[in-house]
Amino acid sequence: MSVLHERFSFAECAPATEVDVLRCHTSGLLETVRTTRGWIDADTVCTDTTYEAALLSAGAAIEAVRRGGFALSRPPGHHAERDRAMGFCLFDNVAIAARWAQAELGLERVAIVDWDVHHGNGTQDIVRDDESLLFVSLHQWPLYPGTGGPDEQWQNVVNLPLPAGTDDAGYAAAWQTVEQAVQGFSPDLLLVSAGFDAHVDDPLSDMQLTADGFRALARAASQLAPRIAVVLEGGYNLRTLPDLVESALDGFDSP
Repeated sequence: MSVLHERFSFAECAPATEVDVLRCHTSGLLETVRTTRGWIDADTVCTDTTYEAALLSAGAAIEAVRRGGFALSRPPGHHAERDRAMGFCLFDNVAIAARWAQAELGLERVAIVDWDVHHGNGTQDIVRDDESLLFVSLHQWPLYPGTGGPDEQWQNVVNLPLPAGTDDAGYAAAWQTVEQAVQGFSPDLLLVSAGFDAHVDDPLSDMQLTADGFRALARAASQLAPRIAVVLEGGYNLRTLPDLVESALDGFDSP
């Protein structure tokens, strides 16, 4: 991360409030994350500091919207459903930020594009049938969590399942559908769930995206709305992750 500190300015953030979280999640889930000490599922654990960390991560997503920035935060969020934490995710950061933007900034239409290699089942669960929100997901399929297949399409949900081995060119081709969906929606704000686990060297997937591919996705995303903010999701090769984030930041900063 030292290279990122040299090139980009950083800011701390305040934790999300319970009101912010409850726009997307049930009070039961809030209490589960607050009180559990141990495993929620096979991938998701709560400790003495988890609740605080989850609120800070959601708060970073909100701050990214406020500043037009990139939330470099953990835990990630896009698998957290309305009433269920799963897949390393406690609260759905990007959905919380989207509804915060509507409630606190008065933005009417918010689009979320998710290019994490895993389908954002939690975001889909939260925003489905809310016509003020659009969710578009590019992901490897079949793969965890098993959702997001070709038949899962709704008026405000567009799933683009991609086969294992999809490379930069394959993502670029699929992006044409992303662009059509987002432009047709005409959002006031675009939020990107930026996972980097579709990289060729990531241990949790079988995709072939390169740093140049992420740069191209970010550059294309930056053209889709008058306001944009980005939220970190997956990415499990700690050696490559800083360079991939930097590549995406380059793309978002490009004219």
